[in-house]
Amino acid sequence: MFELYVATLASIFSIVNPLGAVPVYLAMTPTYSQKERNKTSRMTSIYFFLILCLFFLAGTWILSFFGISIGAMRIAGGLVIMSSGYTLLTGSITNSGATSKKVTEEALHKEDISFAPLAMPLLSGPGSISLLITYFDDYPLWWQKGIIVSVIFTMGIIVYLILRFAPLLYQFLGEAGLRALSRIMGFIVMSIGVQFIIGGISKVF
Repeated sequence: MFELYVATLASIFSIVNPLGAVPVYLAMTPTYSQKERNKTSRMTSIYFFLILCLFFLAGTWILSFFGISIGAMRIAGGLVIMSSGYTLLTGSITNSGATSKKVTEEALHKEDISFAPLAMPLLSGPGSISLLITYFDDYPLWWQKGIIVSVIFTMGIIVYLILRFAPLLYQFLGEAGLRALSRIMGFIVMSIGVQFIIGGISKVF
């Protein structure tokens, strides 16, 4: 039970990579007061939890509705996760579609950025969603699904704390430190993506 919790938390944390979102978050909130940042951090973590729980619990039904097999989902998800890992590995997260210059400029003029683009797609993107949908199929027992929901809740708390103390983390780690951590995460995420593709091919054939 504990091993499932730790393994799932490590996988989701690597793919979500909330530390990599710190410079993006700060770039989108330069004029925010501490109170406004606290509220944004809190709402982002709530939306993050709800989005991932929704796709985890209803993901297989969505796949069935569109006639997509879990094997195909594994392969597609593996490719997305590998792409995310490569982005982290090359240190180009700030140039990705979810955090492009245009998205950042739009966020500066929005009253609330907690749902979009922070919670989705920056934190709860295709990689983490595909991972959780396949986990729903991999762990059929309800106590296992309960553990995974508790992991999502834990990740929500982690996201809140990291965004809440983003200025301090950025000051402590600096741009170089955050990029180094993102590259390490990128290698792990790419490995998860490869494993997903192998699992998907095995499932299909």
